[in-house]
Order: sequence, then structure tokens, then C-alpha cells
Amino acid sequence: MLVHPEFNRVAISIGPIHVYWYGLMYLVGFIAGWWLGVRRADAGRHGWSREEVGDLVSYVVLGIILGGRLGYVLFYKPAEYFADPLAIFRLWEGGMSFHGGLLGGIVALALFARSRGRSLLQVGDFVAPLVPVGLGAGRLGNFINQELWGRATDVPWAVLFPAEGLNAIPRHPSQLYEAGLEGVLLFVVLWWVSARPRPTGLVSGVFLTGYALVRMFVEFFREPDAYLGYLAFDWLTMGQLLSLPMLIVGLLLCGLAMRRPAQAAVLKEYP
Repeated sequence: MLVHPEFNRVAISIGPIHVYWYGLMYLVGFIAGWWLGVRRADAGRHGWSREEVGDLVSYVVLGIILGGRLGYVLFYKPAEYFADPLAIFRLWEGGMSFHGGLLGGIVALALFARSRGRSLLQVGDFVAPLVPVGLGAGRLGNFINQELWGRATDVPWAVLFPAEGLNAIPRHPSQLYEAGLEGVLLFVVLWWVSARPRPTGLVSGVFLTGYALVRMFVEFFREPDAYLGYLAFDWLTMGQLLSLPMLIVGLLLCGLAMRRPAQAAVLKEYP
């Protein structure tokens, strides 16, 4: 059994200014996504410029933060936040929903695509391989914050989370499972799939399908939210329920994409 090292949630303090690890992990994810996007643009195969990547990241950051926070408020703790609306703005305390962030990100992508004369799927195919790094960083933030821990277990790598207090018991480090699967594995798969010209919508479909499958799997090791519990059958969680539409849409996109020819590589280069 391992004991959580109880990181200080504050990563950097300068006078009255505190930078929390949770927020820092989001910053790392956004910077890594921008850097990877620039690399893809510089390769000259996708028809994107560095300037477009920078604009895209600006849209996505805003969409993910707003959507992720509002999704958490509406999907998980509506009564609590409606009773204390100002708590919605205390992002450093944690509380972001991936599914809400996804919806916010899709709206941001749609607005960006419209402003650039591209289709939503074209933009989605470009940005999908950049997302897993941010997902992995966010899950590390969850681990540091001692939140969203796993179910009780006696496996040798079980972790004791002191934040539970005197009733702490060994648990699956489900945050690390998600960091490895959502962050590392999904990144490798998407980077490989997108390395060659593919039919429009295939990369987006693989992302949605891959994330949904990983999330639904890890939920079997993750403690369901105490204020929600199991939604049905003594095993169905909110995370699995919200992932089901992603799985359906992802499989649909993959099926439709495979009926279309792959897009020719874009040879246009940008200075």
C-alpha cells in the first residue's frame, strides 16, 4: 500500500498571489496543445498556419474552461452551487467536468470553424490529437488535489488518501489510471491515426470513441460521487452515462468516414 504524498495544493506563492497545482496542470495542457499544434502546422500537411493554431487555442481555452465549470455545476452539484453562486468562480477549489468541457470546446470549435471557412470536422480532426496531453495533465491535478479517487481495493499499488481523514482506506489511484489511458494511450493512438491522410471525421470519431471507452472502463475502478452514487444496476455512474452519447457519435463518425476517401495531403506551406 502507498500513502498519498499530500502535495501542497499551492504550487507557487508570491506575496498574496497563489498559483495552485490544479490550475497549473490546465496551463501545462494548453501550452502543450499549442506546441503540438504548431508542430503539426509546421509539417505543412494539414493546411494550417501558426497564427491559426494560436487563434484556435484561444477559442478552445475559453470554451473548455466555461463549459467544464458549467458542466460540473449542472451535471454534478446544481443544488450546492445554486445555493452559493459565487462558489462557481472559485476554480482553484477544483470541480471541472470533462463532458461539459467537451461541449464548450465543440461550441468554440464551431465558432472558430465558421470564422475560418472550415467545417467543424476538419477543425476537429486537427485538434483531436492535441487534447489527450491536457486530459492527462488534468488527471494529475486531480491526484494532487486528492479528489475523484478510486474504489476500495487491496492491490499492492493501492493508495491511502489522507484527505479522507480517519476513515481513510486503501483505494485504486483511478486518477493515475485515467492519466495513463486518457493522456498517454489516447495520445499515441490519435497521433498515429492522424500521421497519414484520413477521411474527414475519422480522427474526431476515433477520439470520441477512444475517450468514451477508456472513461467507461476506468469508472469501474473509480468511486462514484457520494452525492450521486450509482444511477442504476449498482454499477452505472454519471461518467458512464455521459460517455455513452460520445461512444455512439464517435462510432457513427468513424463509420461515415470510412465510406469516404482519404483527404489528399496538403502541400501548402506557410512562412
